[in-house]
Amino acid sequence: MFDYRRIVLHRLATIGPRYLPFADVASDGVPLSRLLRLSLFQVTVGMALVLLVGTLNRVMIVELSVPASLVGTMLALPILFAPFRALIGFKSDMHKSALGLRRLPYIWKGTLYQFGGFAIMPFALLVLSGYGEAYDAPRWIGYSSAGLSFLLVGAGVHIVQTVGLALATDLVEEADQPKVVGLMYVMLLFGMVLSAIIYGILLENYSPGRLVQVIQGSAVVTVALNFLAMWKQEARDRVRAKAMEVAPNVAFRDAWAQLMQNAGMLRLLLVIALGTFGFGMADVLLEPYGGEALGLSVASTTKLTALLAGGTLLGFGIASRTLGNGGAPSSTSLTGALIGIPGFAAIIFSAYGGGTTAFLAGTLMIGLGAGLFGHSTLTATMRATPKEKVGLALGAWGSVQATAAGIGMALAGWARDLIVALPSGDNGLAVETPYNVVFSMEMAFLVLAVLLIFPLAGRGDLSRAPRAAASSQSNPVEAP
Repeated sequence: MFDYRRIVLHRLATIGPRYLPFADVASDGVPLSRLLRLSLFQVTVGMALVLLVGTLNRVMIVELSVPASLVGTMLALPILFAPFRALIGFKSDMHKSALGLRRLPYIWKGTLYQFGGFAIMPFALLVLSGYGEAYDAPRWIGYSSAGLSFLLVGAGVHIVQTVGLALATDLVEEADQPKVVGLMYVMLLFGMVLSAIIYGILLENYSPGRLVQVIQGSAVVTVALNFLAMWKQEARDRVRAKAMEVAPNVAFRDAWAQLMQNAGMLRLLLVIALGTFGFGMADVLLEPYGGEALGLSVASTTKLTALLAGGTLLGFGIASRTLGNGGAPSSTSLTGALIGIPGFAAIIFSAYGGGTTAFLAGTLMIGLGAGLFGHSTLTATMRATPKEKVGLALGAWGSVQATAAGIGMALAGWARDLIVALPSGDNGLAVETPYNVVFSMEMAFLVLAVLLIFPLAGRGDLSRAPRAAASSQSNPVEAP
């Protein structure tokens, strides 16, 4: 009898490594299906990012008339937790459990934080909108509740992502760790694209009640997917549990100091910060810009996030092939930053005759540049880190990236509102001017990143240096 099932499974197994970036990290011990199931935690992180940065910031600024500075501050609240990503990763490296578990307890805690934030969020938005019986509720209640919900969701995202990535690296060989982290980020972008499309469809006929339903559904889906992702990923190990009990206690300060001893690590973190400022400040303003300057609908601007994430996914795929063929992280990140600069120029031009076409093209270029830049800096960080400290290194990378992104979003919102508040002439201030000033600032940050990377762009030998040994000796780290 003709076995269609076997043929289909064989086709899927051959298609994955060929067309899915980093899929070649799978092995007989850790099949691709297990890695993809684990990556569901990144899908929920992508859902949260699209909902917060994409949909809600547009709704609060345009539909609810919340000042962009306040919205930017709310979106930046998670940065209060972002610097602790390095500590979270370190704690999961050193976690002592009677069952030998290290990562799963932290992932579950982060999931509960996400659920708690989504549980509060709908009622905060009802107060802000004045919908139904909430029309006479004090606005400060809505603002404070919305801020708390954003903080809880952000804290959960930081915990789940940091420890989830560390768990993914635990499952594969040391040489494949950068690949598996890359695969996880590809799935993050896939989750962003998919959720942006779904949110766009669900919010085609926008109403406050429909938005509440979408948020509540996201809370349930987050818990379900994260639970499925964790299922049987980290085995109980009594031997490891006993080893944890006798392991010496290492202070976080000492572990961090040893990580910073790697020559070039500080430069690498500075490059990550500048590039994140350059690409991340637009997150809070792209969709409001599309709504106010170009007249796009809520559904259209929500789907814009899918275009941005799709460009980033393309950048990750190109970076995967380039670095896999021996390319230097410095050259790849330089290319990403250089692509981002004309991308922002195209967005600015869209308000002066370029129209929606230039806006979409610029958004795609920004996503592509961010993907190239993000993967190259991630690879450089992974190559500089010994296996037993991968949680700390991923946390350090995430701390700098998330902190810079949060500060950038808050700075973008405040800059936009301050420019709007400036006295203008008889004709008033053009609606696109405050946004374009911020986009110009992002171009300046990317130029600074280019200047810092350029001297290293030709040093391919450093980019292919082996990962740092577990000894106390300093190893050169190439700024990407």
